[in-house]
Amino acid sequence: MNHPLPRRALLAVSCLFPLAATAQTPTPEIQALHSIVVTASRSAEPLADAVGDVTVIGQDQLAAARGDSITEIIGRQPGVQIISNGGPQTASGIFLRGANANQTLVLVDGLRMSELLSGGTRLEAIDPALVERVEILRGAASSLYGSDAIGGVINIITKKGVQDRPLSAWANAGYGTYNTLKFSAGLSGASHGWDYSLAGSIGSSSGFDVMRGHFANNSSTDSWGHYTDKDGYNNHGWSGTLGYQWQPGHHIGLMAYSTYLHADSDGAQDDFPYATEDNVRNLVRQQAYAITSTDQITPIWESVLRFGWTRDSLDYRRPTEGSFVHSSLKRTWSWQNNFQIRPDHRVSILGERVEERINSDFDYEENGRNINSLALIYKGRVDRLHTQASLRNDNYSDHGSQVTGGLGLDIDLTDRWQVGAAGSTGFRAPTFADLYQGGGMFYQGNPDLKPEKSRNIEAHLQYQDDATLIRLTAYQNKVRDLIINVSDPVTWMTSPANVNQATLRGLTLAGEHTLGNTTLRGSVDLLDPRNDDPGAGEGSQLQLRARQVFYLAVEHRIQAWKLGAEYQYTGNRYADAANRTTLGGYSLVNLTAAYDFSKSLGMQVRWNNVLDKDYVRVDGYRTPGSNVFVNLSWRM
Repeated sequence: MNHPLPRRALLAVSCLFPLAATAQTPTPEIQALHSIVVTASRSAEPLADAVGDVTVIGQDQLAAARGDSITEIIGRQPGVQIISNGGPQTASGIFLRGANANQTLVLVDGLRMSELLSGGTRLEAIDPALVERVEILRGAASSLYGSDAIGGVINIITKKGVQDRPLSAWANAGYGTYNTLKFSAGLSGASHGWDYSLAGSIGSSSGFDVMRGHFANNSSTDSWGHYTDKDGYNNHGWSGTLGYQWQPGHHIGLMAYSTYLHADSDGAQDDFPYATEDNVRNLVRQQAYAITSTDQITPIWESVLRFGWTRDSLDYRRPTEGSFVHSSLKRTWSWQNNFQIRPDHRVSILGERVEERINSDFDYEENGRNINSLALIYKGRVDRLHTQASLRNDNYSDHGSQVTGGLGLDIDLTDRWQVGAAGSTGFRAPTFADLYQGGGMFYQGNPDLKPEKSRNIEAHLQYQDDATLIRLTAYQNKVRDLIINVSDPVTWMTSPANVNQATLRGLTLAGEHTLGNTTLRGSVDLLDPRNDDPGAGEGSQLQLRARQVFYLAVEHRIQAWKLGAEYQYTGNRYADAANRTTLGGYSLVNLTAAYDFSKSLGMQVRWNNVLDKDYVRVDGYRTPGSNVFVNLSWRM
């Protein structure tokens, strides 16, 4: 990969490397080093012990981004690029290390939230007010989680709250640009073997016109259904847990999560010709429920038995043509047995069954399938060598078995320096639309499709102490049998086919350092998202991916004040697969401030896009201009 480093890259790198020079300064420990993660190995462990490229977005970062969508918050992390069709209420996606949006698995409390028709996740419906933390695992992880984890896994953990006292409560109220209102509140606690939590949120916004009126080539967006007005939204949601430890080492727990989004957008009102009489309205609902029994059967054997139920539905309402409804249902049974065979060696055996069902106003030849899975995970340490290995088989009722594996090795060169390497495989099963959608006017599913498959290799060098974390990661992910839509030039009939191959090659430098009351955080991402087998009319670079992304943030505390600033640069991207239309790069500056009136009462202010940059993430769609959100927070 030949990347001439532009001046922005040299500046970003120069801001990160001095962190190591100041690493000997006695400072408070970085909070992230002590975070507990479950995504890296499917078992709880300290972040510092995780094998793999893992990031945790904790409460401090979530609190500093009040008013932002979950997509925007995740989009500031290393290795992540995002897209959206307008405002925070519109369809959005995440490119993790350059993988397609439907090639990254999104979980809510460990349950799959992807919808079964397109394979994507309706991230716009997830309210950050209900989120406790976000865990990001980069690199192919199908040997841990099965389908869709080609680029990695994003696990969104809902509010669980403080569990070491009888009652803890909190509340937030905020107002911002575009008449945005947000309210949230919650409580949690533990007593006499019981633990509980409950959180709720509600919000609304007048929004802005999500379409620009023209594309990058200056053609009009009217043919795509542009209607000039403000596109706003209303949303509400809640999450809760209830658990009981009926004797030491034995706990049973319930989890529930539900959100609802009523969002305005623009879209085609009629097939031919297109009309722009009024807004399109999307009614999105997400639900997830689970019951889990965690039992320490013997001193070395822990059993985790779980049943989960998730539902995702979209009611797409068009004023002139009525509406159509899609819904996805998944039922998941899993039994994970963790054996601590020695103090530094753990083996997990996982059995899982997923039942997928769809209900759609479109015609589908099949509306259900089952997946039976078996996985083996080993996590161990011998002196300075840390090892994680995993092997999984997923058997689909409609297209057979897929076997994936992963192996990661980390070596502690010293107490502070670490080097590591990993290899893993991934796959993405074809969706119901890919396989079974009936022959409409212009689209026909292809039941002969093969799953997309990937092979990922990576290596890293890391420095870590009580105040500093710096990590340099190089990776290459080769994806074959990519599923793309192919059109017949005579009949105009479109059908998916396994056509392209792609190589996602990149370098990420990320760092964080705390010096007294000041915290520096930054990252440099250099990506080569290559189409290895371009067809007629296609280019060699995957669309909507930038080759350079730089991020730098500083936060400083002055007594009761906490002040912060962020800078993010995203390079040029191609709007189309043919690589003919270029979307210009852009720089964003954000400012944050927080003030604690007391231990219980505080105020947070966030000013995004301070310079009011006009930039584009998806051709034809607007992005927010300069906007401010002010939040008052209370906690018991």
